[in-house]
Amino acid sequence: MSIRILPPEVASQIAAGEVVERPASVVKELVENSLDAGADQISIIIKDAGRGLIEVSDDGFGIPADELPLTVSRHATSKLSTAEDLFHIATLGFRGEALTSIGSVSHLTITSHATESDLGARLQVEGGHFSAVEPVGAPVGTEVKVADLFFNVPARLKFLKKDVTERRHIEDFVTRYALAYPNVRFQLRQEDRLTVQTSGNGDRREVLASLYGVEMAQQMLEVLAEYEQLKITGFTSAISLTRSNRREITLFINGRWIQDTALVTAVVRAYHTFLMVGRYPQSVLFLALPPEMVDVNVHPTKAAVRFRERDRVFSGVQRAVRRALLAHTPVPGIGAESFEMSGNDLGFERGDLTWSGVDLTHQQGELTWQPKKEEPDGSRVPLLRLVGQVAATYLVAEGPDGLYLVDQHAAHERVLFERYLEQRQTSIPSQSLLEPAAVEFSAAEARLISDQLPLLGQLGFQVESFGLNTFLVRAVPHILSGIDPGAALRVLVEDFEEDETPLQSEQEAKIIARICKRAAVKGGQALSVEEQRTLLDDLEGCQSPRTCPHGRPTMIHLSVDLLERQFGRRGAR
Repeated sequence: MSIRILPPEVASQIAAGEVVERPASVVKELVENSLDAGADQISIIIKDAGRGLIEVSDDGFGIPADELPLTVSRHATSKLSTAEDLFHIATLGFRGEALTSIGSVSHLTITSHATESDLGARLQVEGGHFSAVEPVGAPVGTEVKVADLFFNVPARLKFLKKDVTERRHIEDFVTRYALAYPNVRFQLRQEDRLTVQTSGNGDRREVLASLYGVEMAQQMLEVLAEYEQLKITGFTSAISLTRSNRREITLFINGRWIQDTALVTAVVRAYHTFLMVGRYPQSVLFLALPPEMVDVNVHPTKAAVRFRERDRVFSGVQRAVRRALLAHTPVPGIGAESFEMSGNDLGFERGDLTWSGVDLTHQQGELTWQPKKEEPDGSRVPLLRLVGQVAATYLVAEGPDGLYLVDQHAAHERVLFERYLEQRQTSIPSQSLLEPAAVEFSAAEARLISDQLPLLGQLGFQVESFGLNTFLVRAVPHILSGIDPGAALRVLVEDFEEDETPLQSEQEAKIIARICKRAAVKGGQALSVEEQRTLLDDLEGCQSPRTCPHGRPTMIHLSVDLLERQFGRRGAR
């Protein structure tokens, strides 16, 4: 096959694939251009999850009419002029590829009014071909409209995710940059609904509260540290606020959002011994260091960087976060009153018990538990005699075939889960609140809630919209009446994976499992003898008593045979 030069339109579409991955990529490039232009206000309008329309307008210094055609020409930029400038980049954009790439896969319209001009100008681009510049009346600043994204590359459209996922990516990006640039007033409207709005008054803590809610903002600890040429500011969560993944760890280098696995690891290590395994903090950190110490010209998206002294940056981030934790986290105290229960308080009498009619089908000689599945009747737990509670977390019980150690939290989860499923067949009882509780969410979480308010009603909640990203909780399922209503509602949207669509009917079992996890008694919670007995009785009556709804074992069985061999009462086999 002979070698040939690709047509310009094909080359442009190939280049666009590196820069324009999804609608959020377009928003990123346009917003970064607005920030480089010195904008104090940035407005973003999204239609059809970005497929139909992306409109970004700002009040920056604008683009002169004679330079508009250069904005859609490859490798045309005002940010640098020599190769040496690549090592001193102080702007977000510098490659001169963004608008060219966007224009090659959409219908692009740029309207701009430069501060030194008397009139604005407009340029239209369709699939890489642009028209003549025409004078128009417009306010100082720039407005860019991107319509019909990927209209000429249908294969790219097929690879886009669901609308809810694409909107979430856009909201996540705008939220990050609103925190990074508190002096800029951001406004985001998606499908004619205001989802993000900040005041631009420069108070980053206020931005944090407006985006994530006052309650979460109050749990964020301020990070402020400086090591030689490295300055680190931002916020990190208290140990009481955790997530099940690392997605909520956000990092900025010199005002640029980056993705760096090593720095995320540094944040996680700062919480070593503070958090349970599998839980992660929520952090927003802003690193400032001389431009020559970081290389941002690694990938067209500019999300990956290289550091000249990587270990020093890693160590600085870990120390800064750790110092913030130690400064705000008190040393916990343990009181002797937690361990005052004695064996005589357990209230049982010795004696022979009759175990007639019990099917002893447990595996002997090893620690066993059933996998996550519906067990046949033969694998139900036998009748258990309570012995006591260990470490305020585990119940000890005797069965006809050995000893059972029961995790009280996992066991209570299973009991509540099956009770909730049974109630769902008729009507889940609700508990009305004396005073409705207002709960604030991030923009992405608010959209998930608002889209599925009817389903929440079926699950026993009474929730209604109450302003920007805020909801009013009037009633909660009776099973959750003892916990904070805001926490009860938050559990429904916490930590879902990116491509999941939470709160849909096929997710009901998962949602109910989350509710039961929040409502169940916790490890470390001392139970009365009557409460211990009731929990064991309820677990014996469950259809699947061996595991909690998430698949974790509720109990460990130590058979008589195993105990005898461990104590040397039988020879080794």
